[in-house]
Amino acid sequence: MWPLLHYLLPLTPSTLGGLPFDRALYHSFLSANRAFADRLTEVLAPDDDFVWIQDYHLLALPTFLRKRFPRARVGFFLHSPFPSSEIFRTIPVRDDLLRALLNADLVGFHTFDYARHFLSACSRLLGLDYQSKRGYIGIEYYGRTVTVKILPVGIDMGQLRSVVSAPETADVVRQVADAYKGRRLMLGVDDVDLFKGIGLKFLGMEQLLVENPELRGKAVLVQITNPARSEGRDVQEVQDEARAISARVNERFGTPGYTPIVMISRPVSEHEKAAYYAAAECCVVSAVRDGLNRIPYIYTVCRQESTALGDAPKRSVIVLSEFVGCSPSLSGAIRVNPWSVESVAEAMSSALRMSDGEQRLRHEKHYKYVSTHDVAYWARSFDQDLQRACKDHFSRRHWGIGFGMSFKVVALGPNFRRLSVEHIVPSFRKTENRLILLDYDGTVMPESSIDKAPSSEVISVLNRLCEDPKNRVFIVSGRGKDELSKWFAPCEKLGIAAEHGYFTRWSKESPWETCGLVADFDWKKTAEPVMRLYTEATDGSYIEHKESALVWHHDEADPDFGSCQAKELLDHLESVLANEPVVVKRGQHIVEVNPQGISKGVVVESLLSSMVRGGKAPDFVLCIGDDRSDEDMFESIVCPANGSVKLPATSEVFACTVGKKPSMAKYYLDDTVDVIKMLQGLASAPSQQRPWPVQLRVTFEEGNGV
Repeated sequence: MWPLLHYLLPLTPSTLGGLPFDRALYHSFLSANRAFADRLTEVLAPDDDFVWIQDYHLLALPTFLRKRFPRARVGFFLHSPFPSSEIFRTIPVRDDLLRALLNADLVGFHTFDYARHFLSACSRLLGLDYQSKRGYIGIEYYGRTVTVKILPVGIDMGQLRSVVSAPETADVVRQVADAYKGRRLMLGVDDVDLFKGIGLKFLGMEQLLVENPELRGKAVLVQITNPARSEGRDVQEVQDEARAISARVNERFGTPGYTPIVMISRPVSEHEKAAYYAAAECCVVSAVRDGLNRIPYIYTVCRQESTALGDAPKRSVIVLSEFVGCSPSLSGAIRVNPWSVESVAEAMSSALRMSDGEQRLRHEKHYKYVSTHDVAYWARSFDQDLQRACKDHFSRRHWGIGFGMSFKVVALGPNFRRLSVEHIVPSFRKTENRLILLDYDGTVMPESSIDKAPSSEVISVLNRLCEDPKNRVFIVSGRGKDELSKWFAPCEKLGIAAEHGYFTRWSKESPWETCGLVADFDWKKTAEPVMRLYTEATDGSYIEHKESALVWHHDEADPDFGSCQAKELLDHLESVLANEPVVVKRGQHIVEVNPQGISKGVVVESLLSSMVRGGKAPDFVLCIGDDRSDEDMFESIVCPANGSVKLPATSEVFACTVGKKPSMAKYYLDDTVDVIKMLQGLASAPSQQRPWPVQLRVTFEEGNGV
């Protein structure tokens, strides 16, 4: 995972640090995470404790914790980069890893770029959208809001100050200053790995001396290489490359008493490192990819706190790769593309030629940020946000669903429950005037289905329900009336409300009725050219023409681009249609323009009013839907005080959403299969019969003791 998080694809030759996916190693990774979960199980008090997980090594741990403690309060911080979704999606177990992160309540990243890549991966791989509300980014995930936090880790100011102020550090500072007296000292401190760009830094130093002859004999780059954290051919090749380049540069430009590149490969104490930081007038970081890299932070503090070189105003310059996580927070640094040797050399030259005044201004800006955003600030901020993200854990019910790494927790309101046939049938049997309202797409027809026409099973169960004279069954859909008429032609007694209720008919033989609004569709002449413009610019999008509405679909477009275009189209249409009697709405992969006063909630109120006026006020209402437009239906029957129609106090009302998710409905069914089973159960339930008097004639015969 470490190479891939740093943008090294699995197919990269192992000699260059790449590793092909090995499922046995993945299972070992899961076993290690499970071991942490086992130990946490022994000590965790889930009602009181918070769990804060650090870095990719324990990326699977949130899933194992959720399995055991559905209400566990879990935070996760990724200290590595999160790569572009194009890179992340190459991991064969990508969905498992994303779901593991989403099992945390708060996920933290160093930079917005990393967070943006994570959000993009969630969108492209899992179809999840995010929202920004009051400064916080949240992903809705099965009723839970997973908060995304962006804040780089700081340094331990107290610890670093104690090192810098130690007498032994001051002694080494003076030794370093004496050793490089009359030189322009630049410093690099890096681990030995593929991504630190040590070789590129040395090439930049070589180019600096080539282009600036006056710096020969003066400019010195001291490179401290921390011991490698692992062994391998890739690490050895990094070391060999760095030695080879430094040897070449030193041979070309070195003179007796002058070595342009000084490599320190031995173990270096904290005091000696602090001394080099304090003595160097420029720090160079040329990593090609790094999660954060706190070297510039440490350098800034050491330059500020050291008094070994006198009390003159503090100054410093940082040459910083734009591919490291600390780059956005250090706005005074000279940012470079480390792959461009010329850019690195030019930045070094600018740093060495910069005036003392400008160096002081840049240094003060950096020190103010680093000293106020230390590791304690980072920890407090994360803790506060984790508490905020978990504040409603114990006011909701939690269910665990899924197996293995697909496990997830669904969080729902305390009164939200699954609708069972056993629960609804008794109410169905004892009632006389029933109204059954069904959405189409996503409710009786799966969204994933290629053929959108209803199956014979759907037609059969609808006909069986319609045969009962006590039932009024309606399909309430956003689709056009001609399409629905054709599909449901076999259902002669089925009512249809098309285009969100603009058109309604009570049966196949009934005429279509409109909602009563003035049929003025001149606004289409304005809206359609705008939609056509976005369709031409967005591959995979198309316009759906309805008699009362226009719909722009982008479900087959690139997820990110389609979403971006939908937002722009929404703003554009709201602007050009501001004076028209229409409403512009954004739904799931659509932007729709409807006449004002049209919604599924309005048509349901109309149907209820008609039944009440006809003397058959419904004493049983079942409403099933799956998306945002269906919430209007739920609201009209669950909160009748908001509407114009009052149901009888004894009415049995069942508002049911498809899928476990936050909703105005009080019940849910898992999927369209569950919906059909529910309807079949109702169709098979005989109505409760009235008791009739029965005459019995009993004949008693004597014999056998009777």
